[in-house]
Amino acid sequence: MDRRTLVITGASDGIGAAAARQLTGQGLRLLLVGRSPEKTAAVAQETGAEHFVADFARLEDVRRLAAELSAATAEHGIDVLANNAGGIFGDRTPTADGFEKTFQVNHLAPFLLTHLLLPRLLPGGASVVNTSSVAHRLFGHLDLEDLDNARRYRPRKAYGDAKLANVLFTRSLHAKFHDQGLSSAAFHPGLVRSSFSAGSASSMRWFYHSPLARLAPMISPEQGGATLAWFLTGVPGSTWTSGRYYDQDRPTARVNPQADDLALAEGLWQRSAELVGLPGTC
Repeated sequence: MDRRTLVITGASDGIGAAAARQLTGQGLRLLLVGRSPEKTAAVAQETGAEHFVADFARLEDVRRLAAELSAATAEHGIDVLANNAGGIFGDRTPTADGFEKTFQVNHLAPFLLTHLLLPRLLPGGASVVNTSSVAHRLFGHLDLEDLDNARRYRPRKAYGDAKLANVLFTRSLHAKFHDQGLSSAAFHPGLVRSSFSAGSASSMRWFYHSPLARLAPMISPEQGGATLAWFLTGVPGSTWTSGRYYDQDRPTARVNPQADDLALAEGLWQRSAELVGLPGTC
């Protein structure tokens, strides 16, 4: 029997690296993606995985990554794609592609990557797991006419919007492709004790890296990685339900009201496709 093939982005650190370590020795083919060549190679060597390097702040990197992953999985396809890369950033500095960095790294890049990998995902009835955040409910409010938050930028608002986009993307993947065998889920991994927000100017940096963080119900990267690994090795329809948002490994109805707006989900889909240069009806 062929080994199941799992692609994990954001795998050079945090819960992506932790999940890769926990999945080692289970007979899986792990393809790890990270921004740092050194850190990604180190995790790959430790876990016996294959590794790829891409900076999601450059859509050219995403297209190259998709081509490399497609070539590497041409024979047996991809069983699970974990869109785990992301982060919160500082000032509103546009990427080389002209988009606000938080929105591009957290949403546009995984949106593009997933679409380019669909020929490897659909034939085998794959799963797409999107790492979102409770920030989607606390801070997010999407405006399709201002996805870059040009009118009033705040780091935590931009992050909340991007994580809300992850949930809406999950809903759309389910609606458009579940009848072809694709399953999708989004989840909040918990408040993970890590370097998250270290480069941000938001209040989240102050919280995560202040003495108050010791008083919060924070978890280790290993605990967050275990939740990610649970989704990656689970069976859709049995372990977890396609199209749902989870608080760690528990389905929850506590979501941003916009997360259930199917018209908004479709509008975001079409607008995102336009921004990254995909056909509008993709």
